[in-house]
Amino acid sequence: MTALQPRLASGIILLVAVWVCWISFSQSPAEAFLFPRLISVAFVALAGWTFLRSLLERRIAEGGVTLDLVKSILPGVLVAGLYIFFAAKWLGFYTSSTIAFLVILSLHDPAPHDQVRTWARRLAITAAYLAVMYLLFSVVLKVFTPRGLFI
Repeated sequence: MTALQPRLASGIILLVAVWVCWISFSQSPAEAFLFPRLISVAFVALAGWTFLRSLLERRIAEGGVTLDLVKSILPGVLVAGLYIFFAAKWLGFYTSSTIAFLVILSLHDPAPHDQVRTWARRLAITAAYLAVMYLLFSVVLKVFTPRGLFI
């Protein structure tokens, strides 16, 4: 792997971070975007720091992107893409978040998929995740979430 790959990757992530930050600051009403603005500023700061570190370090990064890594990450990226661009707006934030979390958890959980006990555990973890999401976004932060066909 060359020294260019980490610089290119961190540069692309920095551009995405700046884009997300610009979007969060250009939307209204301002109260609805307070949390995204805080997160996007942190995202830009961390992405900028990572990009700066990649420029200043002289050593060549080890490893790289392998086919096994792509196979491991790709299903989650596809589910996240469907969630971001379609499901959250169509189904609603909490319904689509629950489905996306359960699918990604099921894809990466090494437990057998043919046992009721493991599915009960996955559903319990998903329910706990949904409860935390609801309490964090609706109760504590009072964030406006996308409303869709369901909640």
